[in-house]
Amino acid sequence: MRDDPWLTEEQQLVWRAFLRMSGQLNDTIERDLQQTGGMPHAYYLILAMLSESPTRSLRMNQLAEAVRSSQSRVSHAVARLEASGWVRRIPAPGDRRGQVAELTESGYQRLLELAPGHAEVVRSTMFDPLTPQQLENFRDICATILAAMADRGITSEYPPAPPC
Repeated sequence: MRDDPWLTEEQQLVWRAFLRMSGQLNDTIERDLQQTGGMPHAYYLILAMLSESPTRSLRMNQLAEAVRSSQSRVSHAVARLEASGWVRRIPAPGDRRGQVAELTESGYQRLLELAPGHAEVVRSTMFDPLTPQQLENFRDICATILAAMADRGITSEYPPAPPC
């Protein structure tokens, strides 16, 4: 560890570029999903995480962890998705207080409608500008940072990280 508590000039430039890039990427995705799908990215993520579960359902606390949000925010979002008929809440088996969010067939169909456009926005914005070597390097950088975070106990249990 260095004695200097500040970022180097190069680190500061990279950090600011990362913040600008991730902010603009998130703004682009958010704007697109609002325009094309009438929903925020957070709602799309809930539908996607539920669709990836073998039962198309997750306990509310697992869902909150999967989308990296608080349980209260996820509960509010699920209520909105319920009103649209895309998700339903059911009691958790063996737990009178727990609830499970379940993707409805209508919700799954809505996700299938939105997914190609969402993938195109992500691809064209984030991946198309990169060469194959840059993409490989970026994957390696992300995996390295995530592994270092896990070593420091900064990790999320769900969903499991895909193999790199």
